[in-house]
Amino acid sequence: MSFRILDESRGPSRVALTRRQMIAVLAGGAASLALPGGAWAGAAAGGRLRVAAPANPSSLDPATGGAGSDHPFLFPMFDTLVMWDFETLEAKPGLAESWQFSDAKTLVLNLRSGVTFHDGTPFDAEAVKFNLERNKTAPRSNIKADLSTVEAVEVTGPMQVTLRLQQPDSALPLILSDRAGMMCSPTAVKKFGDDHDRNPVGAGPWKFDAWVNNERISVTRYENHWRKDVAQVAGIDFAIIPEVNTGLRSVMGGQNDFVYQLSPQQKQIMDRARNIESVSGPTLYCLQIYLNYGRKPLDDQRVRLAINHAIDREAFLKASMMGIGEVAWMNLPKQHWAYEPSLENCWPHDPDKARQLLAEAGYKDGMDLHLLGYTDQRSVQRQEILIEQFRRAGIRCRFENGSIAEKSAQYFAEGRGDGILSAWTGRPDPSLSYALMYLKDAYFNAGHAEPSPELTEAILASRATEDQEARKKELATVQRIVTEQALVAPLIFQYELAGYTPKVQGFKTNLLGKPKFEGVHLA
Repeated sequence: MSFRILDESRGPSRVALTRRQMIAVLAGGAASLALPGGAWAGAAAGGRLRVAAPANPSSLDPATGGAGSDHPFLFPMFDTLVMWDFETLEAKPGLAESWQFSDAKTLVLNLRSGVTFHDGTPFDAEAVKFNLERNKTAPRSNIKADLSTVEAVEVTGPMQVTLRLQQPDSALPLILSDRAGMMCSPTAVKKFGDDHDRNPVGAGPWKFDAWVNNERISVTRYENHWRKDVAQVAGIDFAIIPEVNTGLRSVMGGQNDFVYQLSPQQKQIMDRARNIESVSGPTLYCLQIYLNYGRKPLDDQRVRLAINHAIDREAFLKASMMGIGEVAWMNLPKQHWAYEPSLENCWPHDPDKARQLLAEAGYKDGMDLHLLGYTDQRSVQRQEILIEQFRRAGIRCRFENGSIAEKSAQYFAEGRGDGILSAWTGRPDPSLSYALMYLKDAYFNAGHAEPSPELTEAILASRATEDQEARKKELATVQRIVTEQALVAPLIFQYELAGYTPKVQGFKTNLLGKPKFEGVHLA
């Protein structure tokens, strides 16, 4: 017996489970899966946290991965130069215990002493220089744009690195709290080369054990980690279960302890169950249609505006999320400090206006729209809602579906299709989000269309000062331009929703919407 799982790296595949394992998942049996390997067979002191994860990672190397769903696997293994507060995303010391801009184009990082990578390699200024230069220049790096303002990385002391910038960039500390600041062992990267994707070595609270593609990932506590109170479970075992209903049943049946990225439909189930608890909170996770405006027909602003006016966002939220979430008019939710309220309802639902705009663009009989999407049940349901809404506005929409890895690569790397229905999972600093989506060479600008000079200038201006009120004003300009030019079709912000058994203690949601297991312990 087998069931379908999405393989992020190889497309759809079928992964065989034993009959006993399948019964445990589908029938909710209390018995745990008998998984092979020493890391899976038993638990050390503190127990092992068993997590149902909804997606196979694209890579376990922070630089080469391309999926926002990778982060829950990366967080345990890779410490970052800068950390962020769970509730506000405010920058906090990490592997860099302090930093300062000595002038507008110079950022000095003072590094934490006594830290080692999981393979024993010392963490020092040379290691940071190696990582940042690799992230910025390596052919396979997907995060070059994150460090585009960095002109040079200099070792200015055994535990000090100085970044020389091409222009002021106040977003850089928070950029270094994401993939660009995740530190890999230089020794391991040189040893494994491209295979570091599957043999990651970081300096985080847990170290890598194993990755069985489409089935599981395991990590074990790193006993020499500099923060002794972080890894309170001996290990974390991620079971890859793309269908969230199956993942939820695995927790209700006792096979797993924790499941995340659930939908409101699953909350009703959890509310009725006696052996599972739920937690939710606002996030930056924005479901949207990325628009390939670097090619016809979406190079015409009127067509992009028509697409946005064709969408009934309130109805979409009710039908797809039972009203639990937030309608999206931009790439930031209302809870964010840079949210711009004047842009609310900037594209009111108006099928007649959409038809008028299409006619002005030369499509008086309507137009065909070819979008890429994913095969999971929730994605298909959302596609059906959009197809009907578009039909009413004269847009004949068809979806070409496949695995997350397959279709994301086809759209973002190859520029295939008019757009893709996917999520923007957010970045700690909002200016980085806009840079990664709209600047010419950004990975998420599939058509690599040249942005307007006004947009480029506004994005750079939003990073030219550390004053938050001044930054908010510049980011409002960025958001206004993106809205006027209709460079994207944001739909809804999804709330983080996780479920877990009562023995899981200490879990907290965060505004980034991606679970971190720091401080989590088992009762």
